Amino acid sequence: MLRLIEGMPAMPAYVGNNRLDVLAINPLGRALLTDLYGDPACEANMARFAFLNPAARHFFVDYDRIARSTVGHFRAEAAKIPYDRDLSNLIGELSTRSDTFRVLWGSHDVYAFRDGSKRFRHPVVGELTLDYEALALPDDNGLQLSVYNAEPGSAAADALALLASWAATTSDAAGRSPAES
Repeated sequence: MLRLIEGMPAMPAYVGNNRLDVLAINPLGRALLTDLYGDPACEANMARFAFLNPAARHFFVDYDRIARSTVGHFRAEAAKIPYDRDLSNLIGELSTRSDTFRVLWGSHDVYAFRDGSKRFRHPVVGELTLDYEALALPDDNGLQLSVYNAEPGSAAADALALLASWAATTSDAAGRSPAES
């Protein structure tokens, strides 16, 4: 999977699990999600970032939709795998540490979004809208590949190209190879 996502240098891509941990990410994905990686308390977990880092409300232009879909995803996963201790622990952590999560969890909504668009407010390239696909991997381990892309010729495509250039400069300066990203 790492070779696959690294082979998509023009599209942010990552592999995550049912708890929204980012397990592998390509350099452009890491550059797009730079705020996630800037907070060690998030532990590269999209839900922790969304609910425990105040920067998420600025980073996700449609924060309320992201928050609802994150909780809805956890509702679906908890129903599918009710004895997943790690998922239960994460839900408990978010319930005790985030008023927003706790209120949304109480609504009992279930969501399963596999595609759509997300709007980001990135600290380097500004606001951009990206389409995404979340593809479940064929084995039953709950992993999925998420890939973002921009409409060709759009301002978002230009922003992604600039972000790719910034990412290449940043990883070169840090001495990291793509596999270490």
